[in-house]
Amino acid sequence: MEIMVLGPGCSNCTKLVELAKQAVKELGIEAKIEKVSDMHEIMKYTMSTPGLVVNGKLKHYGKPLPDIAKVKELINSEV
Repeated sequence: MEIMVLGPGCSNCTKLVELAKQAVKELGIEAKIEKVSDMHEIMKYTMSTPGLVVNGKLKHYGKPLPDIAKVKELINSEV
């Protein structure tokens, strides 16, 4: 499984990376989590950050950030 967190590096983007790591750990799955800050790459998926992409599919973008339960649900939908 591949997970990308899209964002320029703001605190919300950092928080979403941590939520994704926590969700993967709690779900007990293997995933590569990548932080993407290149605006050209981000714009392939969304104009609003932070964004969460799971296996190439945009699952969340913008604010407010999802809570841990929602992040787990979004990731689990691609397992």
